[in-house]
Amino acid sequence: MTSTVLPTRGQLERTLSQRVQAFYRTQLGHQPSRVQCHIADGKVIIVLEDSITKPEQLLLETGQEELAEKVHDDLDKAIHPQLCALIEEIVGVKVIDILSDATFDTGRTGTIVVLEEPPQLRESHSRRLKEENMAASDDE
Repeated sequence: MTSTVLPTRGQLERTLSQRVQAFYRTQLGHQPSRVQCHIADGKVIIVLEDSITKPEQLLLETGQEELAEKVHDDLDKAIHPQLCALIEEIVGVKVIDILSDATFDTGRTGTIVVLEEPPQLRESHSRRLKEENMAASDDE
């Protein structure tokens, strides 16, 4: 019988960030400069910095903001199934919804992924120590 060690929240968030960044590079030929992923209450929050692709930037520079928004939205919808599959593979929980929006002024894209249930995580050593210290100080 093999037992699997559950990841900590930090490990899972780091893996998600790295894999999502690689996914964007592979699928869109564009690598966001930074990807942050946070897991909270059965949701994955993803923030991509410098997420606007060169074609979208070109459209914006030539005054075609509506077309740039449409292109971004269409690309976003096209990659959602693959992004959902990637997230499901990493967290081990079914994705039931994905919401995404970009701000061209800042170059950021924010995505909220709603999971069927929170992923199983192991408490980190530092968190366990912190809780033990808090419990000990409550006893005094």
